[in-house]
Amino acid sequence: MRRYSIMYFISQSFKSLWRNGIMTLASITVLMSCLVVTGSFALLVANINTNLNSLGDLNEIVTFIDMELDDTQIFELKERVESYDNVKTLKYVSKEEAFLEEKAKYEAEYPDFFEGIEAEDVYPASFVITYEDNSNVETLKYDLEHTEGIYKVNCRSDVASTIETIKSGIIWVCVWFLIILFVVSIFVIINTIKLAVEGRKQEISVMRYVGATNWFIMIPFVLEGILIGLFASGIAFGVQYYVYDFVKDIVANDYGMFTLIPMKDIQMYLLGGFLGIGVLTGVIGTSISLRKNLKA
Repeated sequence: MRRYSIMYFISQSFKSLWRNGIMTLASITVLMSCLVVTGSFALLVANINTNLNSLGDLNEIVTFIDMELDDTQIFELKERVESYDNVKTLKYVSKEEAFLEEKAKYEAEYPDFFEGIEAEDVYPASFVITYEDNSNVETLKYDLEHTEGIYKVNCRSDVASTIETIKSGIIWVCVWFLIILFVVSIFVIINTIKLAVEGRKQEISVMRYVGATNWFIMIPFVLEGILIGLFASGIAFGVQYYVYDFVKDIVANDYGMFTLIPMKDIQMYLLGGFLGIGVLTGVIGTSISLRKNLKA
């Protein structure tokens, strides 16, 4: 395709966008809103995952070992537990280590409490287990509770389950928001392209009369849909970037126990997702409109 033809298509697309300014603005605004809502939900889910992984006591299971087991039996038990599905890491805490940890916590407040106490008599050895999949915690807990040599299992599976439910709810809402706004965006783009076709009907008739192909006529409109997607994506990324930074500062100042992923670590994924969804929506909306309104 010759250079002047490409410039012709681009110039015609920009002229059409400008000519139908109100509908163009509506298309960009609706699609931008769709992208910002989708991006916000995606960032929320990503940060929930990050904070869940950083809260050690929520994704840890502590199993207490029978006091009478010797070192050989404990080693065999450790190998058996490590073979269970969903076990990510396993740390062995000896009786002495457990005693020293408790002593370090409370010795200053109760200096006489630990006098005459032997670790072997009071504190059992334990395994501190971290897992990979929150949705399968109950299965792992069941396996541990029915393992010979383990007499007690402490697990915060209720909290993990609640967080998993929240994540699932957020994803469900995100998907429905995306579907609704996606349909609305396509509808607005269809009407924008329809107005563009109506405004150029006489020109299109002349082009057909002199032998222009359908592709030659359609390309400016397709580019118009792509441009709407690109504009919406760029604006949505800018809005998301500054809103996220604003929220990140609030969380850092007021809720120190939570951390948000730095935008620099995810900005390319976010921008790529916005561009992909934006351009795809523009192309789909344009294709539907042309099929309906660009009849021979």
